[in-house]
Amino acid sequence: MYNRCNRWQVITRLHLVLSATIFCISCFSIVGTGLTASAAEMPEIQQRGYLTVAVKDNLRPLGFRDAKGNLQGLEIDLAQRLALDLVGTEAVKLKPVANRDRLSVVLDKKVDFAIARVTATESRSRIISFSVPYYLDSTVLVTKDASVQKLSDLAKQKIAVLNNSSTIAKVRYFVSNAELIGVNSYQEAREKIESNAAFAFAADASVLSGWVQQYPQYRLLPIKLSTEPLSVVMPKGLQYDELRRNVNEAIARYLAEGWLQQRVQYWGLP
Repeated sequence: MYNRCNRWQVITRLHLVLSATIFCISCFSIVGTGLTASAAEMPEIQQRGYLTVAVKDNLRPLGFRDAKGNLQGLEIDLAQRLALDLVGTEAVKLKPVANRDRLSVVLDKKVDFAIARVTATESRSRIISFSVPYYLDSTVLVTKDASVQKLSDLAKQKIAVLNNSSTIAKVRYFVSNAELIGVNSYQEAREKIESNAAFAFAADASVLSGWVQQYPQYRLLPIKLSTEPLSVVMPKGLQYDELRRNVNEAIARYLAEGWLQQRVQYWGLP
């Protein structure tokens, strides 16, 4: 079972990275229809001397506030590094957004782009452009039980999953004999585990990493059930070619130089 999982993970990782790259390339040459993005073009951004970027402020360790209220996290680091490379200064206006607004703020010219835990998908790429991935998120499991080391240890156990999430199908595939318990929030999932109504919780690694940092009695299992690319959200349109190209070249360089991997490790992401 474990070997089959490894092979499936590798295939999935390669497929999704390739898909995200295809989305990005196609966005260079296709002008969006319907909803049209209207964020600032590269010359305007360079002239004003700062970036405006939509981020999360409640999602440790990607984007969250420290004890003093300052924004920090992997995506905050990326926004500041892009500002340095694109406009020559770390000046960046960070605008926290709710999940439902992550795409609309780019479309409505409220920000230059968004770095707010957005998964690159084909349906989303019809209205906005995606950068090359800056992080490969994944579906993982969290538990308090130190005896769990492999998927077979979860056989016939109760696993909490978010209602109506894509995680349900992944858990059913890898742990077909587990009993799934639907929850409506991460808080409810923790309550289920604390009350022994659930043995583990399956969700996104980028979120559960913050969970184990806040609650050290929990740990992530070193097994990935899927891989999803997180990308910068940028506007479509030929007039934004330079902006998209600069962002993509910068992220590719951060990956090649190891800077992104260093920040991923610093923030405790798997």
